[in-house]
Amino acid sequence: MKREETIDHNIKTAWHAIARMYNHQAAKHDMTMSIGFVLLNISSKEGTPATKIAPLMGLESRSLTRVLKNMEEKGFIYKKPDEIDKRSVRIYLTEKGKCKKEISKETVLRFNAVLREFIPEDKIQVFFEVINEVNEIIENNNIYSTNE
Repeated sequence: MKREETIDHNIKTAWHAIARMYNHQAAKHDMTMSIGFVLLNISSKEGTPATKIAPLMGLESRSLTRVLKNMEEKGFIYKKPDEIDKRSVRIYLTEKGKCKKEISKETVLRFNAVLREFIPEDKIQVFFEVINEVNEIIENNNIYSTNE
């Protein structure tokens, strides 16, 4: 089987193209794609517990630490102890962070709108069904047994 015929190769190739496009746009606003996605996962009003952001994005929490530090240095976020659980830290957006979140949101919405102009809705629905099934198979099945 050629690599172009494998499902994972096509998903990875598409994701890398999307990531390059998003990073190109983000760089125009002193951001990265990772920063943009983190901003989109922080509540503009109530903030978000630091421990909840990584799972929302499908990341390990240690992968997020460096991005949050960078965002804090850029003045996009600030940290505050949780009002209820003082052991927990909440991440809040600064005014600058809220502006950057809006840019990120507009970027994602525009990309999706353009795709929807070119790809019929029935094909998009089939794509969602397939990608959800791929995720379910990965989550629910032991594809590679421990005996191999």
